[in-house]
Amino acid sequence: MPPCFDVYVWVRTGDRPAVLSQFIDRYVDAEHPGEPRFDAFVRTFIAREPAPGDLDALAELRRDTYAAEAFALYLRAKAHYGAIITLTEEGDLVLGLSLDDPNNDPETMHRASGLRASLTEEFGARGGVAGAELPPPQSASEWKEDGLVMLRVGSV
Repeated sequence: MPPCFDVYVWVRTGDRPAVLSQFIDRYVDAEHPGEPRFDAFVRTFIAREPAPGDLDALAELRRDTYAAEAFALYLRAKAHYGAIITLTEEGDLVLGLSLDDPNNDPETMHRASGLRASLTEEFGARGGVAGAELPPPQSASEWKEDGLVMLRVGSV
């Protein structure tokens, strides 16, 4: 798998289903999402009508046993290398897109900066971060970590 440059924005919203629908419609290959729990996610967080077993299936996405609410969903994207939807411990969203960067091209940082700006505007994000192989932050404390972050704008 080639290296990726990941771009994330932190979205605090009162209308999570609308924001998730907008992100999925615009960026996710919903017909071939590449994640078997995608339908459970849509039923639970967009339609708000989970089927039996959906909550258990989504709980499997949690990174560790200490994560009460947070998890990330890695999906196929329409026009990017990947799309990531993360629900944070605070109940907010971290929306992300991955750029293919197999040659560590300096132009990728420029593309990431532009993508971060457009995602921030489109979703009214409070801030954005980007970096090579950057895992999606699942809490405000993880968002503040600088280890792999190469671009940062705004705060949560």
